[in-house]
Amino acid sequence: MSFLKIEGVTKRYGSQYALNNVSVEVERGEMVCILGPSGCGKTTLLRIIAGLETADSGRIEINGNDATYLPAAKRNFGIVFQSYALFPNMTVLGNVIFALKQKSKASKDELEVRALEVLRMVDLIDHVNKYPRQLSGGQQQRTALARAIAISPSFLLLDEPLSALDAKVRTKLRGEIRAIQKMLGITTIMVTHDQEEALTMADRAIVMNNATVEQTGSPREIYNAPASAFVAGFIGSMNFIDSPGGQCAIRPEKIDIVRHTERHDFTAQISTIEFRGPLTRVNGKIGGVNEIYVDLPSVEFDQMNLREDSIIFLRLQNHEIRKFDEQVAAV
Repeated sequence: MSFLKIEGVTKRYGSQYALNNVSVEVERGEMVCILGPSGCGKTTLLRIIAGLETADSGRIEINGNDATYLPAAKRNFGIVFQSYALFPNMTVLGNVIFALKQKSKASKDELEVRALEVLRMVDLIDHVNKYPRQLSGGQQQRTALARAIAISPSFLLLDEPLSALDAKVRTKLRGEIRAIQKMLGITTIMVTHDQEEALTMADRAIVMNNATVEQTGSPREIYNAPASAFVAGFIGSMNFIDSPGGQCAIRPEKIDIVRHTERHDFTAQISTIEFRGPLTRVNGKIGGVNEIYVDLPSVEFDQMNLREDSIIFLRLQNHEIRKFDEQVAAV
């Protein structure tokens, strides 16, 4: 039985759909990322799961019980926001103890023991007496996470928790959040617009667009077998090639640059070359008009003696080509 089941949930604001007949399920202990562009409905879905908003129609079950109209205070979840939402006049320890007081009648000493336990878990034990203004962004978000998990919630909701952090801190903290989630075995639902976060953190991803679910699956499934042209363009980089039957799509790393004497599908002229560390992206144009992107290991690129304006011969890995009926441009 699924821990969380959402069936046919619809939410409108005036004549505009925020969610249109959305159905998803989340298994106990899973980490699921709800992913999509701004305005697709992902935050509205999270707020309805939390009970912070009510659906116009549909049903929500939590742990087998009807929670469609259950108040947020009775849903037993922890939540972490993008903005941290810490009390500035309380220390790190004080922020966590305050959250515990709202849920527990334990003694002051017992609350402090629990607070210190979770602060040690998020590597903040040396900062317990600091105020939020004395912390880095990453440390503030760790405090918010500690506060959320201290109450031993049934599930955890993360609303764009890393988007306010710089890239290096974001990468480190997403690994820490995932490790803590696995250690606790807590069912977790995270909203993000960052595909890299979803691909690296989630057991399953829910890709949304225009108030509906486009595809649900493991990150690897969604990347390798996108169900629509939108998903193909939104997750990772994708080349789209028009054909009489719709669109063909192929990932940049699934195109080989070959010698002119070898079998090839296209000839292109290099427009720009982008060094990306272990990978180099070669941007070219077919017939001077249609753009195509090729990713190859930088070590391999360095052996090719290519430069801007060079002519290259491209062979598609045919078994990696995806075909779509709809004509949708890359995102």
